[in-house]
Amino acid sequence: MDKIPQKIENGREYRDLQIEVKEIDGENEYRVEGYASTYDEPYTLYTYKGEDGYQVEVREQVDRHAFDNADMTDVIMQYDHKGRVFARMANGTLKLNKDAERGLYIDAYLGGTEIGRQLYEEIKGGYTSKMSFGFTVNDDRLEQVKADKGGEVWLRTITDVSKVYDVSAVSLPANDYTSISARKFCDGVIADVEAERLKQAQAEAERLLHEERVKAIELRIQALKGGK
Repeated sequence: MDKIPQKIENGREYRDLQIEVKEIDGENEYRVEGYASTYDEPYTLYTYKGEDGYQVEVREQVDRHAFDNADMTDVIMQYDHKGRVFARMANGTLKLNKDAERGLYIDAYLGGTEIGRQLYEEIKGGYTSKMSFGFTVNDDRLEQVKADKGGEVWLRTITDVSKVYDVSAVSLPANDYTSISARKFCDGVIADVEAERLKQAQAEAERLLHEERVKAIELRIQALKGGK
């Protein structure tokens, strides 16, 4: 378990995705499918509320060209990002398709092993409905956007995915790996926002102090003129 946080430290990130059973011609072929990522659809990555009640929300979206140069030479399918391999690109049991319109599509055949067939039945029965995929980012863009209500909203756009490592069925709807990696990224964003807010507050305090000094000087000048 301690290997996952270490991978996150090395820049690997995780995001959730929906997974569902795929049946062809009404026959059970032990296939599952889903989208690891969809293009240009912002979702909330993290929400932070400071001690003063000021809220900062970080949203994320994936650019439709983000996977153009991504290394997907031998992506594997696991459970909770560890243990046995249920499918992999190298033997054709896992396919990743960069859908030009919607996103990164996953099609996995789980009939090759007994545990794979068991996982298929769990997904088909609704016991497992979420997946997560691991990837590293080569480049992204961060910008402030209009907030729906109070506080600040920042939008991260992933523009260049370096490598996709794995897709994994996960035991919890919001698995810990996804939460940890999202929080790790957002901590940096929040720190930058807090630093900028402090900088602005200091600048405002200096401006007010300057105005008070100017007014004090003006009053002294007026007093001197009155004395003459």
